[in-house]
Amino acid sequence: MAYVDIGSKLFFGLIALLVVTRLLGKKEMSQLTPFDFIYSIVLGGILEESIYDDKVSSLHVWFAVAVWGAMLFAIEKLSQKYDRIRVLLKGESSILIRDGEFNIKELNKNHLEMEQLRVMLRQQGVFSLREVRDLYLEPGGTVSLRKYPEFGEVTPAMLELEVKDEALNFLFIDEGKMNEEILRYVGKSPEWLYDELQKLGYSTLKDILYAEWSETDGFFIKTYNEDKDDVKKGN
Repeated sequence: MAYVDIGSKLFFGLIALLVVTRLLGKKEMSQLTPFDFIYSIVLGGILEESIYDDKVSSLHVWFAVAVWGAMLFAIEKLSQKYDRIRVLLKGESSILIRDGEFNIKELNKNHLEMEQLRVMLRQQGVFSLREVRDLYLEPGGTVSLRKYPEFGEVTPAMLELEVKDEALNFLFIDEGKMNEEILRYVGKSPEWLYDELQKLGYSTLKDILYAEWSETDGFFIKTYNEDKDDVKKGN
């Protein structure tokens, strides 16, 4: 009976955690604030502590997660509505460097040493502070920066080049099989696909490993036979 009880707690607890997580929205690990980290630990702790406690039933787990999730949901809504609550619970961005000048007060407030700052910059591909014009420390602990123009990436606009706006590409054939759902989404038919492939010299889908298509670039096709791998375009 103990095994059944533990299994049911795990099953219902996992569902409860997934529901709460979905309600609170999608976030990457790098986007988590200290508040997000704390509530994640508590949610896991609720399930962990209840698994081997015979006095705690599956309904107790549901109730605990539901109350905790409702509190978090209310806090999230209040944080969206009131800036003071958001700053209090989740923090705000700190300006560490502005126009090349260090903000020593903010560095000390966030307990950052220069070498720690250099490590964070190297993770962003910046190996010298001379490149940095503005630097922000985000609530999740990551940094956002703006370089001086002479150290920035060259863009087509700087070179006065006209750049073509590329359309989305769609996977029509995957390992010899046609993706009819994607075809319908794009507004194309299987007959259209067969006709286009024949124009490009492909008589059967079985030889095609991968075929994508976009409105601007046409087809990009790879076959199973490496000697015949090719890129062909067509609209």
